[in-house]
Amino acid sequence: MGRIVKTTTPPVAPTFSTGNFQTLCDHVAARDKDLKAILKAYDYPPMWTRPNTFESLIHIILEQQVSLASALAALNKLRERLSKITPANLLALTDEELKACYFSRQKTVYARHLAEAIESKQLSLTAMEKLSDDAVREKIVALKGLGNWSADIYLMFVLRRADLFPPGDLAAVNALKEIKKLPKDVSKEKLATITARWAPYRTVATMILWHYYLSVRTKKTPTTDKIEKAIVL
Repeated sequence: MGRIVKTTTPPVAPTFSTGNFQTLCDHVAARDKDLKAILKAYDYPPMWTRPNTFESLIHIILEQQVSLASALAALNKLRERLSKITPANLLALTDEELKACYFSRQKTVYARHLAEAIESKQLSLTAMEKLSDDAVREKIVALKGLGNWSADIYLMFVLRRADLFPPGDLAAVNALKEIKKLPKDVSKEKLATITARWAPYRTVATMILWHYYLSVRTKKTPTTDKIEKAIVL
């Protein structure tokens, strides 16, 4: 009789919550003097999260290659148009109606493809909560118009996975270059080496970087508050 080979499902990665977020900030900052300096100067970052909904993924699509404020404006237009942002409701809109909500032609295609994937049961958002980070990423990048940055943001904001650094996020990368005084052309390998030191809480460290990035570029004004709300909504 042949040997029985057992297969195991990769474990779901650690998450963060309102109950442990600031403790994790302190933990990761204790191992990095630059992160510690950010907390001392600007206090704890907001805990940026979003619900696990179709609307949150549409928000991520809208955020691609535009400002946070522009993406939020488009999302709010869509909210005004629809009583609830669901796959079925979005698919009922014409391309012209989506254009009136500030959707580009490409983002209209991406949004429809996402809606169809959920409507056809090809993609289950609830099931994503039980998958490993790698398995979630595989599902996200298989969708038209959604790549690794989108997967990172979904994992970090929606599933609250604690150990991710998004190398495709310019704000996070530029903040890291500034606090570490790195050259503009620093390699991705060097960045990966630095951020690996924050494991298993790279997401928390990234939120500290975003907090720094927003804080040093703007004073606390209604505009800043609008930007921070755009991240979380």
